[in-house]
Amino acid sequence: MSGQGSTGNVIAAVCSFFIPGLGQLVQGRLGMAIVQFVLAAALWVVLLGWLIHLWSIVDAATWKP
Repeated sequence: MSGQGSTGNVIAAVCSFFIPGLGQLVQGRLGMAIVQFVLAAALWVVLLGWLIHLWSIVDAATWKP
């Protein structure tokens, strides 16, 4: 069983909590991981990176393969 609330998604969400995009990388989604990491890094310069950071966590937690 995989999907929202599964162990894999919870681990991915925790990874994304520390580094945006890391959870997507753990799930094998390289493209989305790069997009979220680059967007978060760019937007942290203007103090809006927390938006992408939260998006990364929610996306990792709710992704269904």
